[in-house]
Amino acid sequence: MSHRLISGRLIIATHNAGKLKEMRELLAPYGVSAVSAGELGLAEPEETGTTFRDNARIKALAAATTAALPAFADDSGLAVDALNGAPGIHSARWAGEARDFSYAMRKVEDELLARGATTASQRTAHFVSALCVAWPDGHLEEFEARVDGTLIWPPRGTAGLATTRCSCPLVMTAPLAR
Repeated sequence: MSHRLISGRLIIATHNAGKLKEMRELLAPYGVSAVSAGELGLAEPEETGTTFRDNARIKALAAATTAALPAFADDSGLAVDALNGAPGIHSARWAGEARDFSYAMRKVEDELLARGATTASQRTAHFVSALCVAWPDGHLEEFEARVDGTLIWPPRGTAGLATTRCSCPLVMTAPLAR
């Protein structure tokens, strides 16, 4: 697959002002001007995919084809093994209308306790992030990464461990790469 360079204007397929701010800061040094789907008045497509990659692709393609510009989208979430992969692609829904991720993480903890998952070996999980850049002609470039770890509750000292950046009280830890 050949990779295309991104230059000029790029749609960030989001209506989230915080995400747009972060993307503008990341892209500005490369001469890429980020504009959000929200700023362009683009509708948010329904995320009907069955994977994070599917949902990132749906958002990127919808923005690229509607606005006739390259578009970037992401989808990510937490998959807990003891919960059969939940919340998975529904991670944001677990946070409710208010997008309260502390609430979502408490819900994860409650579900783990209801299933008797109290030991580290019963609390394995992974965080997945999928990215997609789509061009109006349908060309796609997709990337996906996964971080495996163990969920702990309540959070405690994590010396020697990498901790996900999250304002919630449920922490996923993974050994640091050496």
